[in-house]
Amino acid sequence: MDDRSSKLILVPILAVLFVMIGYQYICPAGSNSCHFKTEEKFRGVSLLSTPYQDSDDFYRDQDLEDDSPPKLSSKFNFTERDLDRHVEFNIKGDDVIVFLHIQKTGGTTFGRHLVRNIRLEQPCDCKPGQKKCTCHRPGKEESWLFSRFSTGWSCGLHADWTELTNCVPVIMDKKEARRNKRNFYYITMLRDPVSRYLSEWKHVQRGATWKTALHMCDGRSPTQDELPTCYSGDDWSGVTLTEFMNCPSNLANNRQVRMLADLSLVGCYNLSSMNESQRNHILLSSAMSNLKNMAFYGLTEFQRKTQYLFERTFSLRFISAFTQINSTRAANVDLSETVRKRIEDLNYLDMQLYEYAKDLFLQRFQFTRQREHQEVRLKRREEKRWLREQRDQSDFPATTEDYTSQVARW
Repeated sequence: MDDRSSKLILVPILAVLFVMIGYQYICPAGSNSCHFKTEEKFRGVSLLSTPYQDSDDFYRDQDLEDDSPPKLSSKFNFTERDLDRHVEFNIKGDDVIVFLHIQKTGGTTFGRHLVRNIRLEQPCDCKPGQKKCTCHRPGKEESWLFSRFSTGWSCGLHADWTELTNCVPVIMDKKEARRNKRNFYYITMLRDPVSRYLSEWKHVQRGATWKTALHMCDGRSPTQDELPTCYSGDDWSGVTLTEFMNCPSNLANNRQVRMLADLSLVGCYNLSSMNESQRNHILLSSAMSNLKNMAFYGLTEFQRKTQYLFERTFSLRFISAFTQINSTRAANVDLSETVRKRIEDLNYLDMQLYEYAKDLFLQRFQFTRQREHQEVRLKRREEKRWLREQRDQSDFPATTEDYTSQVARW
């Protein structure tokens, strides 16, 4: 093969290599800076690359799959709208994340993640020795997070859905001079009802009371007759599990449903406004509806999936991975089947809510993972198509003009 033939073969090869190197430099793996036909759709899925792919994602598939049961069919008729929970959260604008913190659901740990573990342009300012952090928007003296560790208990200790939805807009207007219309994105954490109940009992046994909680509903707190205390004295320290279960007005019973429902629908804490069966039906339906329509909720039992779904919902990344801790005080309580059944009966509304929440949570996880995998495949397909087109273009022989036919023969 002569030098000319070698050069003709080498030119298109070098051209392809040059294009590939340049493409990888401009559009590295995992980047979302390069889009192909950004308006194009494929089976309802955008070709926009997700910001959580390949080497940029510290998750491994096994890390996300090993903490859940085998795939089960849903017991509820969830729509795609119920499962798709991505929101366009604008941290530089007027959007606010509101964390509804239910006792003993891992909310303290999750709340610390929100102020200390999110990768932000302007991280929260958390000073040593201070419980609260300053979480301002980039370049503004405004908070993007309403939570225990950012704004404190501004709406009362462990404020519920009824309190927060009425209080948060008013508090935000008082704290900030600008009164633009804000988008409030409510989030919360739920936990297996039996474990949560036992954890609350242990906490109360050590002296916790939460007696400063306001329980505001329809503009007032409940009276002593509407919400009798379970103990005399300053606290309920040393309470036995039997004593804890025997108090009919114990707010630990069905706490998650009560804190997620619109209590105005049942006359707040006035139990005489309707019969118990009707009240419970309304409370459970309201809690399910509010939970489903929240921007996000996580489950204590699924820490890695909780992190995964939060990041995909808000397009925010955590710096370090969540840790699954199963050796809790509640886990160390030795229960007889009789006692367990009693706790389940006392929390039968929470049991139904958690079954619903767990089903929806795992369906959302599966939906999000499948969509992400499909988008990765589509992105790779588009990259291959683009490279193939570049290679095909470089395969065309260089155009040379042949003047021999125009030379006059002497």
